[in-house]
Amino acid sequence: MAAVGGGATGGGASLGHKIRTLTALRVEVRRLRRHRQRIVFANGCFDLLHVGHVTLLERAKRLGDVLIVAINSDRSVHALKGAHRPIMAQQERARLLAALASVDYVTIFDAPTPYRLIAALEPDVLVKGADWSSRGIVGRDVVARRGGRVVRIPLVNGYSTSALLRRIARLLRAR
Repeated sequence: MAAVGGGATGGGASLGHKIRTLTALRVEVRRLRRHRQRIVFANGCFDLLHVGHVTLLERAKRLGDVLIVAINSDRSVHALKGAHRPIMAQQERARLLAALASVDYVTIFDAPTPYRLIAALEPDVLVKGADWSSRGIVGRDVVARRGGRVVRIPLVNGYSTSALLRRIARLLRAR
């Protein structure tokens, strides 16, 4: 897990507090639970941030008090999506997500799945897009064991990173 601050991607002082390591998030989640805050967890590659992502995260935030978003590391995205991905580096993706009002914390994970993070943070609500089957949602067992909820949020039609990449390719070919 990597924390991301300023560096080559620009400032970061105002957003750096939102981007945390797993260790730091565990401490923060314990503090939040003492204050009876409801923790919502979402994860994904978030390679090219688009309206579908933003809408999903806004809806996720409404399910609790604090929204934690875990993003796949560059290496993890490459393994999942192929040789030409990610488009944007993990630090850039983390900063963009941290800039959203609906997102309270962002962390980066370098594994095929976020199971270890979910097990460590034990969120009250686990959110995925409705394109995931309930049985396919990683960490659902952890959340259910604690009496939490797994919520599948409907996708916004016409918005996906793959569709956006196809559109960009079409526009470039038409030039």
